[in-house]
Amino acid sequence: MEISVLGGLGVRENGVSITPTAPKPRQVLALLALRADQVVSVTTLTEELWGGRPPRSARATLQTYVLQLRELIGAALERDPADGPARSAKDVLVTVPGGYLLNTSGGQCDVREFERLAGTGYRAMDAGDFPGAARQLRGALSLWSGAALADVQTGALLSMEVRRLEETRLCALDQRIDADLRLGRHRELLGELSVLVSRYPTHETLHGQFMLALHRSGRRTEALETYQRLRRALVRELGLEPSAALRRLQRSVLMAGPDTAAAHDSAAAAPGADRAVRVG
Repeated sequence: MEISVLGGLGVRENGVSITPTAPKPRQVLALLALRADQVVSVTTLTEELWGGRPPRSARATLQTYVLQLRELIGAALERDPADGPARSAKDVLVTVPGGYLLNTSGGQCDVREFERLAGTGYRAMDAGDFPGAARQLRGALSLWSGAALADVQTGALLSMEVRRLEETRLCALDQRIDADLRLGRHRELLGELSVLVSRYPTHETLHGQFMLALHRSGRRTEALETYQRLRRALVRELGLEPSAALRRLQRSVLMAGPDTAAAHDSAAAAPGADRAVRVG
């Protein structure tokens, strides 16, 4: 089985799509796919589909959605070219006490691959292997083709999962940019960071990285303007001042010459050490 959720939802068995077009069965499959090879309880699925006000027919309707998914799985299994014991749709979408389990049989899942590559990248950062970290984290981020589950109607649980995945993506992005800054790629980062600070107007880490890249590129005035834009956004939207780390970076840019800035440790652009990163 091949599962993709880092963008649109895609689930394939034997190379054949088993992703339904109807919104509710699609929602069920999305939650099962995100928790592949784990039991998802009927209660959890019911909460995702109907929130705190499920209809009286909720259990029967959920069983209907499961049957629809099994029909798609069964059609895909009919095309199985491999010799060996035949599998049924119930072997793939398994009924277990209290819920269901999507059995991938060791298949591929883009979330798992993302987490593996990102974890390798974080360990490389900790070891001071910045080229390796940049390479691994770039590979992890390349698995994303858009917002997670962009084409799925989401209830409370899937919405929470989407937010969690976005946070993990931003964390990997932050670390990859940090690795590139440590490798002296500040000019190469300017275009990307310009877009990112516009997209996340209260994200301190990205603004600190943009300030550092601008200053190292000899654009000191723009670096200071970036700080002021961030400060205005934080005060207006959150009622907060920039973190102590960002204020130190601003003072460093204000007082230092270009040569000093080029030697500045990019850790100064990581305000999370003083305050949890805020995402706007």
